Amino acid sequence: MADSFSPATDTETGFWSDVSDHVMRYGPQFERRVIERAEGSHVYDTAGTAILDFTSGQMSALLGHSHPEIVRTVREQIGRLDHLFSGMLSRPVVDLCSCLGSLVPGLEKVLLLSTGAESNEAAIRLAKLVTGKHEIVAFSRSWHGMTGAAASATYSNARRGYGPAEVGSFAIPAPNAYRPRFTHADGSLDWKSELDDAFALIDSQSTGNLAAFIAEPILSSGGIIELPEGYLAALREKCDERGMLLILDEAQTGIGRTGHMFAFQRDGVTPDILTLSKTLGAGLPLAAVLTSRELEEKAHDLGFVFLTTHVSDPLPAAVGLTVLDVVEKDGLIARARQAGKRLRSGLEALQQRFECIGDVRGRGLLLGIDIVTDRASRKPDLDMGDRIGAEAMKRGLSMNIVKLPAMGAVFRIAPPLTVSDADIDRGLEIMSEAIAAAGKG
Repeated sequence: MADSFSPATDTETGFWSDVSDHVMRYGPQFERRVIERAEGSHVYDTAGTAILDFTSGQMSALLGHSHPEIVRTVREQIGRLDHLFSGMLSRPVVDLCSCLGSLVPGLEKVLLLSTGAESNEAAIRLAKLVTGKHEIVAFSRSWHGMTGAAASATYSNARRGYGPAEVGSFAIPAPNAYRPRFTHADGSLDWKSELDDAFALIDSQSTGNLAAFIAEPILSSGGIIELPEGYLAALREKCDERGMLLILDEAQTGIGRTGHMFAFQRDGVTPDILTLSKTLGAGLPLAAVLTSRELEEKAHDLGFVFLTTHVSDPLPAAVGLTVLDVVEKDGLIARARQAGKRLRSGLEALQQRFECIGDVRGRGLLLGIDIVTDRASRKPDLDMGDRIGAEAMKRGLSMNIVKLPAMGAVFRIAPPLTVSDADIDRGLEIMSEAIAAAGKG
């Protein structure tokens, strides 16, 4: 296969030569810029060009880049206590478990890990052990990780060519209000009929070993598909009827991003197991699994084991404590609602101006715009999405686009909770310019 790099076009010839020779490609096309530093809502390349980061890094930098209190915590903690044998506990670990375990009644017990995939592996392993069953159901547009059970429950991409998934892996359609499969007479999404139909199919395939359903309250990699109000309660009921546990993966929706501490709180439905990652570490590797005392006790009695090299590490735990402290004292959950309203209003104004924006959706500071060829057909326009993204980057705005044919061409817009009104307005201005320029291409 031909090499995709063109070092001759870059001033950092040696850098790109090393990339071409030694850096393994793992999915995305690399931006042709060398990023030197990051601060607040911006990253900066070697030329000093500021790039407004509307995806919070990998949807993770909840407090922006190089937040002074995170920097202070890392500097202090790394010189005191960073890593321990997994059988040893430290104050940052116990304090973070206590903080997280006091946020939601019924989710009092906490396991601290490193990544989202890892937390979902632990959650699924826990569910299988305590139920004595092995079948796991997820959404057809889900993304829960790239390892083992998490990858088997990931259906949005990256399934082909890697051999069989885990036995008992099932998927149901995600409820998509913009492109509904089941509709009412007025054309709106009939998610209740869709859910009933989906579980009828699950029941026909199950061997009687349904252990858990794992879901994102907003399917981010699936194209910012939000579960309609009422859906989560109905899903909870479906699980209870079958003796299944409900696992919610709030890697991207947790810790205030949607305008609630956890997205599920809007619906008044508490999962049996909650997984957190990305936003909890605000850009550093930290994840957590939360469950009830009753489930944890049962799992312990059955000999639950989930050992990793960095389970209960003090350094990331100290960072997590700082993240929770900053979110609370700076009122960032309310800020997510306010800033999200401003951003959404601006996106909806762009939708009125540009025919290529078919839909604006999401909640708080996790929003999406669906790029289409025309609003009547709602057909995804992948080429237009590419052009908009390129034009935005030229002008200093980084946006992440989901551009899988089955899902659409959807920009995921998730700036830090610390983003200023001025940065939101500037981002909207760049989007406007980028869309106009892309339309001439």
